[in-house]
Parts: sequence; structure tokens; C-alpha cells
Amino acid sequence: MTVLTVTPNPSLDRTYEIPALTRGTVLRAGTDRVDPGGKGVNVSRAVASAGHRTVAVLPLGGPEGALLSHLLGDLGIAVAGVPIQGSTRVNVSLAEPDGALTKINAAGPHIGADESQALLDTVAAEAVERHASWLVCCGSLPRGLADDWYAALVTRARASGVRVALDSSGPALAAALAARPDVVKPNADELAEVVGRPLATVGDAVKAAEQVREAGAGAVLASLGAIGQLLVDATGTYFATAPVAAVRSDVGAGDASLAGFLAEGGARAKALVSAVAHGAAAVQLPGSQMPAPGDLSLDKVSLTTDVPMDLPLSHNVNGAVR
Repeated sequence: MTVLTVTPNPSLDRTYEIPALTRGTVLRAGTDRVDPGGKGVNVSRAVASAGHRTVAVLPLGGPEGALLSHLLGDLGIAVAGVPIQGSTRVNVSLAEPDGALTKINAAGPHIGADESQALLDTVAAEAVERHASWLVCCGSLPRGLADDWYAALVTRARASGVRVALDSSGPALAAALAARPDVVKPNADELAEVVGRPLATVGDAVKAAEQVREAGAGAVLASLGAIGQLLVDATGTYFATAPVAAVRSDVGAGDASLAGFLAEGGARAKALVSAVAHGAAAVQLPGSQMPAPGDLSLDKVSLTTDVPMDLPLSHNVNGAVR
């Protein structure tokens, strides 16, 4: 299996672990780490950690872009970089011992028309050359890319016979649904946004996921935060959760979940179990570190088709995860 990821707005993610966040003071970090960042980049990292082949397509600019490419290469990830005039962004996370995480995400560079086309062409070429099993389109669109950019990418990929997973939000997600991606992975807020109404219970999320499938998605893998994950596809509706002793950082946990889902075929209950196990493992690791096979506890994942429809989305079930 080869997973091709595209991250239109990648980053360098710098994480500081601090005793406490106090405004207006000098804070001294206990640890300081820099990871390759961006949702698609994280998926590639998790796929590589699971032992599968992956290629990361992304715009790269400035010394920050060069460092990002270098870090990915060190992880054994092939990089198909598209040069841009702007600089790759740097995001900062402040992690506290109680699991609280404060994130500062930079806006990122403007992507010009020629750079946009180069990204589309690079994805198409890499998909053919690498015989990609999956194309994973991830993250927000940077300045300069139109809301239908992902839709154009999904259309081209599906015409080439490549399955597509999409993890985005807002107008970009809404526009891409008509292009019929095989899997979409919204969180609860993103799911509510795309259907245009608030979601109070798991049952509300199920109805919203069904609506998203009617709009074009083959399957909906919905992260419901601490209470678990929901999968709605052509075979039925599944709900899964896993206990977590302590959350260290939730940066990239959803991306790890998507990688786990695809690694098990991207369909049905077995893939959902893998997704939840990957997410549970990721939140117990520092920064945006992706889990290795030894970090997974598949036997601790609880899976059911008896979905708890009345369970409030704000409810925390014994530290269960994503």
C-alpha cells in the first residue's frame, strides 16, 4: 500500500512543555521539540510509522520549508515538494501537565496561481508514478487557493482510479463532497458546520453523517472528541471508543486516527478499531509524535453497532478517546 498525502498549508510544529501557562511572565520549558506539521504530513508520518509506503506532496518555501523536508526525509518519508515564494509557517504549542494545550497557528504563505497548478500537477504525477492506493487531502486551504481546490483534486484522483480521503472543513469540505470522496473525516464541530445545524448528541452526529453521505461522501469517519469515533458507511453505523490514562498532547491525534483507518483498508469495523487505537495512542505521546505499532492497544478498543444515540457530545466517558 502506498499513501499519497497532500498538505497545502504545512508547518513546522514547535512544542514546549511548561509547568503552567501564566500571562505576562517569562516561561521556562522543560522540553522543546520540533516536528513536521500539517494534517497530511502527520498522516504520512503515522503511515510510515506503521510500516507502509507514503509520499508527502506539499508547498515548501524558505529555510523553514527546507527544514521541514529534511525532517521528513529523516523519518523515511518521500517528499514531493513544490517550491513557493513565501515561507513555510511555524506553529507553536504550549503543553501543560494537566493536558491543557495552547496552540498558536500561523496563517501561512499565499499560494499563487502557478504554484496552485503546480501542486495539482505534482499530485497527479506522483499518484501515477507511485501507484498510490490512497490520496489523502488534509487541512485548511492557504491564502490563494479557491474553495473548490480540493474538489478539483478529488475529481482528478478518482478519474485515475485512486481512492480519496478528505480531512478538511468549511467551504472546502462542502465543495469537495460533490466530487464524491471515498472517506471524509470531520470532527463534531466540522460535521455540524457542513450540515448547518448544532449537534447535541451522538444521534445528531449520526444523522449529520448520513446527510454528508447523501451529499457525496462514500463514508464518514467522525471524531467525537473524548467520547469516541463514529463510522457511517454503506455497510452500517459503528461506534468505538478506548480508555486513555492521561492525555499528554492531542496534536495530530485525529491525523493518526485517519492513518490507522486507511492502514486497515479504509472501510468497515476493523478499520474503525484501528483508527481509535491510533488516536488513543497518539494523545499519550509528546508533541505531535505519531504512534508506532508497539504503542497500540487494539484489544482495549470497544466497538459496537448499538450506537449510544442519546449520549451528549459534551459527555466524557472515562477518558475515552477520539
